Amino acid sequence: MSTATTTTSDLAQIDQLSINTIRFLSVDAVEKANSGHPGLPMGAAPMAYVLWTRFLKHNPTNPSWADRDRFVLSAGHGSMLLYSLLYLTGYDLPLEQIKQFREWGSTTPGHPEHGLTPGVEVTTGPLGQGFANGVGMAIAEAYLAARYNRPDHEIVNHYTYALVSDGDLMEGVSAEAASLAGHLKLGKLIYLYDDNHITLSAATHITFTEDRAMRFAAYGWHTQTVENGNDLSAIDRALRAAQAEKERPSLILVRTHIGYGSPHKQDTFEAHGSPLGQEEVKLTKQALGWPIDPPFYTPEKALAHFRLALENGKQAEAEWNARVSVYSKAFPNLAKEFQQGLAGELPKGWDTDIPIFAADPKGMATRVASGKVLNSIDPKLPSLIGGSADLDPSTHTALTAMGDFENPGGESGNLQGSTGGGWSYVGRNLHFGVREHAMGSIANGLAVHGGVIPFTATFLIFSDYMRPPIRLAALMEQRVIFVFTHDSIALGQDGPTHQPVEQLASLRAIPHLIVIRPCDANETAVAWRVAIETRDRPVALVLTRQDVPTLDRAHYAAADGLRRGAYVLADAPNGKPDIILIGTGSEVSLIVAAGHRLTAKEINVRIVSMPSWELFDAQPRSYRDAVLPPSVRARLAVEAGASQGWCKYAGDEGDVIGVDRFGASAPGEVVMREYGFTVEKVYERAMKLMRRKGLGRHQTTVEEAVQVWRNEGGPN
Repeated sequence: MSTATTTTSDLAQIDQLSINTIRFLSVDAVEKANSGHPGLPMGAAPMAYVLWTRFLKHNPTNPSWADRDRFVLSAGHGSMLLYSLLYLTGYDLPLEQIKQFREWGSTTPGHPEHGLTPGVEVTTGPLGQGFANGVGMAIAEAYLAARYNRPDHEIVNHYTYALVSDGDLMEGVSAEAASLAGHLKLGKLIYLYDDNHITLSAATHITFTEDRAMRFAAYGWHTQTVENGNDLSAIDRALRAAQAEKERPSLILVRTHIGYGSPHKQDTFEAHGSPLGQEEVKLTKQALGWPIDPPFYTPEKALAHFRLALENGKQAEAEWNARVSVYSKAFPNLAKEFQQGLAGELPKGWDTDIPIFAADPKGMATRVASGKVLNSIDPKLPSLIGGSADLDPSTHTALTAMGDFENPGGESGNLQGSTGGGWSYVGRNLHFGVREHAMGSIANGLAVHGGVIPFTATFLIFSDYMRPPIRLAALMEQRVIFVFTHDSIALGQDGPTHQPVEQLASLRAIPHLIVIRPCDANETAVAWRVAIETRDRPVALVLTRQDVPTLDRAHYAAADGLRRGAYVLADAPNGKPDIILIGTGSEVSLIVAAGHRLTAKEINVRIVSMPSWELFDAQPRSYRDAVLPPSVRARLAVEAGASQGWCKYAGDEGDVIGVDRFGASAPGEVVMREYGFTVEKVYERAMKLMRRKGLGRHQTTVEEAVQVWRNEGGPN
């Protein structure tokens, strides 16, 4: 009897010692940096401790093990909580890096960054993003499990956990994501809510008073409340109940105290975003029975307890490897496909059915061509999964006969999906609903989970709703494909609210994002090849609503030139242009026609298709100068979007036909005409540019002007 009592007492003692180790590693790191958020780690340490030592399946020696549980710290400002856990459980994050929190060159930045710190699943910071990323991870797990698991052969089975804050729940993206997660019945999604009643500037009661449990219950979530955030047994029971719930995602509302233990700053916003201060650190350590010195004190008993994760993780992964080995013998083709997907590799022949489009003066919209290309790819690329924000008929991104990703036991579980193939977790069409923000964030979660290549689709104007996840996909260098259609004022009568103007420029401003605006069906096919093949950054495909001619490639350069961002589509007979016309997307057909008119005036014209600034800028200087010779200063760029940024390619002495005002409600061809996007207007601007360069000042005809200009040295 006494032995059992002693054992229980010892366990409670090591629990408390370990929790305080988390707290004070976090406090000391913030204090040394003189910057950070100590309050969350102090209050949330108990629930994080229970999760990480009793529930989380992970292997610190292999942070990328495929069947690990995922943990997302959506409340990224509390990053020291995560860094403390990673160090203590044995990840490749030494104590020295904890001491360099928020310093130059450290692997412990102010907010967690994917790819920098071992064990950090996703870059968080902008609140609500991690919440939605977790939904994407849970979708990925459900899809891969449905596709690859077989009776008695389970190789995908893990949970997605997150720690979320008041701020996460306030941001609108969490509402979008939570609604979809509840609809999809993602039972392996479990969130711990740090319900501390404090935000950065005040108590939550001044802005945030709804019943959060009822709100999430209305979304279709399983909710539980833990009244005391230091009650380890209650937290343990709640997590077990959440795991037992198979039909609903779970939110566990844990009532915590921000800055727990601080005599003067507990339960105040002062503990949120600033160091406690040396005196308050001393008082807090005294209050919780912790040695004042040395800083970063890590008791051996606590460290040994945390480091049990090393052996447990190795064993869990070894058992999984054994299951995969048996599975591979039973289902060799599926196993190969599964491993290929996890490695991000493309199966041989994935692109062999991509169509080659015949020349056609009428042509087709690049969104339509995109749909044809997408559906030629998807049967051979099972890792490709995605959808639109309720716009499949307009964006042409439905994967025909690939099924709809829906809970198979839901109300519509026995219905045929809108894309064919039925409703189940093996479906590859994701219906995001009218939720652009969550769509982008969920796609990021799918990408960082691994095993899938996600894509999204909406109108270009609504990329504004997706700015945070697009930026974060680029920051994390994730393989996400963002499809944007209805790419200009040419979409017409929906008017200026729906006509993008500045969106292209804003997307091009994002580092590490490749933006591609193809000019016709065949460039669209190459654009999809580039998007699928690009593994280290996201790609945005920007497509037309209106038909554009399919160029006759027997007379124009091959569309594969798109891979280099810009290429000479057609050139002057002698390869020495008097003027260069540059266009993207639907405007390429305009500059082609205008080029014919200029050529008829015996002007040497080079036509350049420039679908991607980013791909072009990545080319060697020699190639860029060959396409846009510095000696040719008469350059005219034409694009139905903001002119911002085009001076880099048109040159200081060149000209740009763009759109630097909002659109108008009228048929698309009328709006384009009124805004100057006609062959005649392009021709006139080209002639005006050449005259400004010295042509026609004293001559009566264009032909005489050109001849004089050439005699005087041509384009130099």
